[in-house]
Amino acid sequence: MDTFELFNNGKLVLPEKETGFAGTEWSKHPTFKGVELKHIITAKDTDGKFSYHLVRIAPGCSIGNHTHETQLETHEVIKGSGRCVNAGSTIPYEAGTISIMQTGVPHEVTAGSEGLYLFAKFMPALC
Repeated sequence: MDTFELFNNGKLVLPEKETGFAGTEWSKHPTFKGVELKHIITAKDTDGKFSYHLVRIAPGCSIGNHTHETQLETHEVIKGSGRCVNAGSTIPYEAGTISIMQTGVPHEVTAGSEGLYLFAKFMPALC
């Protein structure tokens, strides 16, 4: 099983509980075609402090240029390739790359020919 599938079928382990998220549904991004999200940890779990999401972007699809006015966002590339334009600089995305988008900074992500799989984290929580 590849690293992305390990996360997709993974679990959240805390001292007081363990929660598997293999059964958590993927949801289509409300704005960007070919982008799906699996909400792993949400605002309700963290009192709004942070949220974690698996993101899969179909080949050639994009999360278009946007900003988050109140959240810092990080990406950990799990599988695939593509590029991120972060504050005007183009960053090649490949497995093992970590990128940080500061609050209020425009950014966009485009998947390469094999798609792109990210672990995205937001502080404070996105949802």
